[in-house]
Amino acid sequence: MSAWQTELLENFNIAFNLHDVDGMMALMTEDCIFENTDPPPAETKYHGVFAVREFWEQFFRASPQAHIEVEETFVGADWASQPWTCRWVDERGNAGHVRGVDVFRFREGKIAEKLSYVKG
Repeated sequence: MSAWQTELLENFNIAFNLHDVDGMMALMTEDCIFENTDPPPAETKYHGVFAVREFWEQFFRASPQAHIEVEETFVGADWASQPWTCRWVDERGNAGHVRGVDVFRFREGKIAEKLSYVKG
């Protein structure tokens, strides 16, 4: 397992749990791609730092208690995957969660792609 890739993902997930969009975006390439899990069964794709940043800002406004718990990290040469559980409380106060996995691609020491998939 590559130490820099694992550290990069740990820092990304820490920033996610702090809802630190600046911290998250600092770890992604300028031309990054993020595929959200919604709407199923397809996804919404965001391309570039502006679009990805805008998604995360809206996501955290709508889910101010969102928290991710990573189960494991699997790292290859230029990729990684992480199964996770995301928990939140909606605007009505109802707790929810979903299990999924992210597949990452790295380039130049940053996250170039984050593709998210959920169960169910």
